[in-house]
Amino acid sequence: MSHASDTWHPRERHLTQSGIAQLMARLGTARYEDLQALALRKPEHYWRAVMAHCEVQWTTPPAAYLDDTRGPAFPRWFPGGRLNWVDTILAWADRPVTAGQPAILAEREDGSVKTVAWSELGPRVRAFAAGLANLGVGPGDRVGLLMENGVEASISFMAVASLGAIVVPLFSGFGADAIVSRLAAAEASVVLATTGFWRRGRRIDVQAPMRDALKRLPSVKRVVWKGDPDASPAADAEADPFNSDWLAVARAGAGRGRAPLAMDPNDPFMVIYTSGTTGKPKGVVHTHGSFPVKIAHDALVHFDIQPGDRFCWPADMGWIAGSLVMCSSLMRGATLVCYDGAPDFPDWSRMSRLVERHRITHFGSAPTLIRGMAAHEAQALAGDRSSVRLLVTAGEAIDPEHFAWFQRRFGGGEHPLMNYTGGTEASGGLLASVPIRPIPPAGFNTISPGVDVDVVNAQGESVTGEVGELAIRGAYIGMTQSFWQDDERYLETYWRTLPGLWVHGDLALRTEGGDFFIMGRSDDTLKVAGKRLGPAEVEELALEMSAVAEAAAIGVHDAEKGQKLVVFVVPSPGHVAGDALLAEVAQRVADKLGRPFRPAAVHAVTQLPKTRSSKIMRRVIRSVYTGAPPGDLSSLDNPSALDEIRAHAPH
Repeated sequence: MSHASDTWHPRERHLTQSGIAQLMARLGTARYEDLQALALRKPEHYWRAVMAHCEVQWTTPPAAYLDDTRGPAFPRWFPGGRLNWVDTILAWADRPVTAGQPAILAEREDGSVKTVAWSELGPRVRAFAAGLANLGVGPGDRVGLLMENGVEASISFMAVASLGAIVVPLFSGFGADAIVSRLAAAEASVVLATTGFWRRGRRIDVQAPMRDALKRLPSVKRVVWKGDPDASPAADAEADPFNSDWLAVARAGAGRGRAPLAMDPNDPFMVIYTSGTTGKPKGVVHTHGSFPVKIAHDALVHFDIQPGDRFCWPADMGWIAGSLVMCSSLMRGATLVCYDGAPDFPDWSRMSRLVERHRITHFGSAPTLIRGMAAHEAQALAGDRSSVRLLVTAGEAIDPEHFAWFQRRFGGGEHPLMNYTGGTEASGGLLASVPIRPIPPAGFNTISPGVDVDVVNAQGESVTGEVGELAIRGAYIGMTQSFWQDDERYLETYWRTLPGLWVHGDLALRTEGGDFFIMGRSDDTLKVAGKRLGPAEVEELALEMSAVAEAAAIGVHDAEKGQKLVVFVVPSPGHVAGDALLAEVAQRVADKLGRPFRPAAVHAVTQLPKTRSSKIMRRVIRSVYTGAPPGDLSSLDNPSALDEIRAHAPH
């Protein structure tokens, strides 16, 4: 799976000063394996120590760890306790280590920067919460949030949660139908929306699709518009019964700010929709005492975020990464660095220049962006990156070569790159890495402590050295509290494939040495001549070729083999997408995996269909290529890619 020579090894400072080392010292565990065992054997003791170390604020401390009366699919965390997770963030304003630091630094595509100091954050969140309360927003109300990443989006998110209301994040690139399907399902009564934003130097209008959607959303009684800084308010907050201006709402609440309302740990604060392979989007429910606690834990254990650090991972607030990055930074007293533009605008130096300008210590990136930077290395490395102490990658499987490039070239080789996988329904990591163990390229060196993760075969038995399903043996902090008003679909999705196990939908491989590798999604699984194959196994081989920048492998029905393998590749800059390249890809797969796995076809395209968070949409490629309905395309960022796939479809 990887080259031993590329394995990263911890330095002395990681072994003694990292967040996980501090937690081990607090728990009195001499070895990391002891901490993992304790987290599963004595979970209440473990999570109390985590929350104490992360200074999670409780209005009323919990009486217990878990009420599992309804079984592992429906746990109730920390019964008897009361909290609002926003309190944990706002408390950092009063601590000497962070008081003089910025809480949020937000850079727009035009280069302008907004800064919110820790001392300002509490008053601004409380003021906007009071303004929303003036509009009638209260506990349990669903509030749509469609806004580019930045100061206003972050304050809006926290203000809604502080009121006990429920945020419904929306991707900033959604069209009217996608907006309607999500807000109608959640029965949202208020929407906080941007009027537009800039992408690659061009203004993207959001008002048109939002106004179209609102005609079909009778539950929505008020829209709060965030305009451009130099634009006039979208509406007068007091005069218009339907439209309000974001700044006017904030001003209306200033001076009589509203403190966060203490909630039951199992009260929802977010319903975030994620597309399934089939059917309507799933409304994933996250609660005050689960998601934020898990994210604070992972920020400490896996990301090694310390108070005063600066974390940047450009992510849209409509996807789980947006709230994950915000909570990872702010719950740990670190500065959240936002960027809301294209990562390669005006050129591929943008990310490294961002690191240089804001002295970012922790930087995260999806594999697709990493591949793009590697293909434009001279520009991508132009900025000073010496402030970086840790890198993160997540979103989909990454090949060892680009993993090593990101760690060595972008990160300088001295610092760790954390591979991290969980998902919208899991909130944080299931598999990840810790900086006190060697990290194999493209791999994960640990199961996230406190989650009973396994790799299993079709019978639910543990397997090592072969590809199996990633599964969790029981309830875990961070897991969704069902799907919004749809327990049956939740149970069918996760708990009924193998009774008693949460089957996550990822294919994974556990090595004899205890490392893990993600091999793709289960619904992307290839089964050629009766042999199961993860798409990542094929794609990694193509990506090892310098002439290939991106790759996607799909399985297509075949009367003889069950499925035949079809590969799409995007040639690297300067390389010709000719027959010689396609033949070389096919031959390489056959040589490495065996003749039965030789691709039936290899096609060259200029782009692969992806989500805005840069995940390749293999199910869409497969559907379009075979002429099947493509399903939910609301998260598709580049529709023109489908025309290229369609052009190669067999007729």
